[in-house]
Amino acid sequence: MSRAFLQSTSVVGSMTLLSRVSGLVRDMVYSRAFGAGGLMDAFLVAFKIPNFLRRLTAEGAFSQAFVPVITEYRVRREQEEVRRLVAGVAGTFGTLLLAVTVIGVVAAPVLVFVFAPGFRADGDRFDLAVDMLRFTFPYLFFISLVALASGALNSYGRFGLPAFTPVLLNLVMIVFAAFIAPHCDSPGLALAIGVFVAGFVQLAAQLPALRAIGLLALPRFDHLHEGVRRIGRLMLPGIFGSSVAQVSLLLDTLIASFLATGSIAWLYYADRLVEFPLGVFSIALATVILPGLSAHHAGRSPEKFAATLDWALRLTVVIVAPAATGLLLLAGPLTATIFGYGEFGPRDVTMSAYALMAYAVGLAGFSLVKVLAPGYFARQDTRTPVRVGIIALSVNMGFNLAVVVPAYLLGFAFPHALLALSTGLSALLNAALLYRGLRRDGVYTPSAGWRRLRLQVLLACLAMAGFLWWASGVWSAWAGSGAGLRAGRLGLCVGGGAAVYFGVLWASGLRVRHLRSL
Repeated sequence: MSRAFLQSTSVVGSMTLLSRVSGLVRDMVYSRAFGAGGLMDAFLVAFKIPNFLRRLTAEGAFSQAFVPVITEYRVRREQEEVRRLVAGVAGTFGTLLLAVTVIGVVAAPVLVFVFAPGFRADGDRFDLAVDMLRFTFPYLFFISLVALASGALNSYGRFGLPAFTPVLLNLVMIVFAAFIAPHCDSPGLALAIGVFVAGFVQLAAQLPALRAIGLLALPRFDHLHEGVRRIGRLMLPGIFGSSVAQVSLLLDTLIASFLATGSIAWLYYADRLVEFPLGVFSIALATVILPGLSAHHAGRSPEKFAATLDWALRLTVVIVAPAATGLLLLAGPLTATIFGYGEFGPRDVTMSAYALMAYAVGLAGFSLVKVLAPGYFARQDTRTPVRVGIIALSVNMGFNLAVVVPAYLLGFAFPHALLALSTGLSALLNAALLYRGLRRDGVYTPSAGWRRLRLQVLLACLAMAGFLWWASGVWSAWAGSGAGLRAGRLGLCVGGGAAVYFGVLWASGLRVRHLRSL
């Protein structure tokens, strides 16, 4: 069974890799053309508001509630009942989304003030963000329906297209940023319109696949349907609990709006680099195991449930530990190589690199939350992650108030990096509490060999860190090199670091078969 999970994870990971690569290309276009100034700050706020709501509801609470329910319907009921469920959810959820979209467009000034109050001191930046938000907010409607279609496809084992769909988003936004915005009187509005178009394209791409599995039906408002009501009940607590990391990131944006111009952009570019390994592996793995865990729960197979979770955790530790180490030690070279051109100057590279180092501390937390949370959602328990999320978010805000704000007032050179560190630490706490809950409830018991695996990974990471410290040199040398030289040297660092890491794992006795067996 682990082979099937591994194959599905590879498919999702490969498609997500294409998405992340195209996303990096998109961000390189942004950084080169628009730098990290007021226009990018305004655009990122206008894009983050609907994107935040998307992750909070569509990819967060909705997906975690919808996939277990539709999987249960698929396992225990007839196809026509599954079809009626999808139609009812699409009609009910879509109607609510349309209402929220209209409210969001009308209330754009209020939303910008709430999420970026620091913009009020800069009238032009505030007005631009409001105008952009009126075009970007409808993206929430399209992408939420995409999440519904993706959840249905995933529950039937169709993982490739949903994972590939974000590539379409990036391609559309690249076209608007590179070829349309530079020729417009208001390039910011052109970027915002690109977000709107991208959302529509993503939804249109999913419909043929839904038809192929027999689930494309005319949406109908059916809030009394048993499955729709159950999804709604599961969503309400999950709206907060499943997306604490996103709440933390948005709170970072709120505080950063009061900091130096460019702080929001610096945090954004650093977050994009952290999202690369998180999306390619951790989110892909979580996407694959949720339907499997849901099926094991519906089929009353607690041993298979625990074994699947254990396999996912072991794989996460082996992959995420070196990724976090690499991001920490290669923060400067990565930022300089990928973004350090055109309007994105040396100061922007340095500030983004500090934020990336801080985020890297929490990468393990971000990743483990993605893998541990399905252990609750698959059992249709959305309340426990809420309680855990409240604790983690409270710690995050406490750190911001106790450390970040005083550091800014005292003239600390890069307070935005402390915001990133606070978010990372809260993610680690979130993961630790979720893990403790699964152990306490008897849902998960670690298999044999964990102590040896942790030691093997630690030794391999230390060896890789030593190599990267030696090979990367000082940051200033990277900034003065050409693009080709930077890329070549970075490739050698990444390739050499990976060789050292996996070589030490091999020498210590770890084999691929140890990660395949459940």
